[in-house]
Amino acid sequence: MTDTVIRALDASDAHLFDAMPDPLGTAEGHRLTRHRPDWKRVALRDGTVVARGAWWGGPDDTEPVVLNWFDVAEGEEEAGAELLRTAPWQAEIELNLPEDWRTDPTLRAAAGTRVNAAHAAGYELLVERYIYRWTPECGLPGRPGRLVFGPEPDDAVFLDALRRIHSVTLDAHAQRAIAEGGIDLAAQEELDFFHWCPSPREWWQIARTPDGEPVGIHIPAHNPSGPCVGFIGVLPEHRGHGYAYDLLAECTHFLAERGARFVAAGTDRGNFPMAANFAKAGYPVVKERLNFHVKRPAR
Repeated sequence: MTDTVIRALDASDAHLFDAMPDPLGTAEGHRLTRHRPDWKRVALRDGTVVARGAWWGGPDDTEPVVLNWFDVAEGEEEAGAELLRTAPWQAEIELNLPEDWRTDPTLRAAAGTRVNAAHAAGYELLVERYIYRWTPECGLPGRPGRLVFGPEPDDAVFLDALRRIHSVTLDAHAQRAIAEGGIDLAAQEELDFFHWCPSPREWWQIARTPDGEPVGIHIPAHNPSGPCVGFIGVLPEHRGHGYAYDLLAECTHFLAERGARFVAAGTDRGNFPMAANFAKAGYPVVKERLNFHVKRPAR
């Protein structure tokens, strides 16, 4: 077997990235995603592309925030691993998979090749997630009318709410941040994400009972690919009453009223309460996602 050649791409040879079969349908899933040519890399053997990766970030980011397109040909796990090892970035990997990948042998084998390559490069599975996409054809979820929603200009209010929400979180990314740097790190990472989104700061909302007691927060947002549910969180003392659904319904209405033709969202497969709320609100699962990361040192 000949040696693997790893190549970074630019505008002149970006076409090489598209010269590889796509059994998982990744290309269709990225038709709304803009990848920079210089954040794409391929592995070639005898001039044939056997692995490829496209890193992604916002328009103002100087480095990618995630690797969300990673393909490896059958039997080329080591080439895929070398593509990851030699990259100048160690961003989290998002492996996007069709909803039926677990039951379709061809899709399961293609996913397994990518997973093996990630493991060989030193990445480990962080979490499996459901990815949702609401459209107007799904129908707007009913608003229970139990809460009052309104903006809050003070970031400190949201930061305090995030600290309390993450004290009992089921979210794997927040749990990782807590393990590495405590509740404050988890809360700050969420707040940083809200600010990173290009949607208006004025969209962030606090949910309160009719007598003014805070219940939780919801963040209707746009990421660089379009409208999304940025965050849903209920304060610990108000859990057990189904308020996460109220927040999700309001977030959906908020975005739809501002012209959203779709709303993207996601939750961990292990977060059964939130998955049930997405189902109740009419959000269909459109794909699954495996998130891999290289462990960061504790702070």
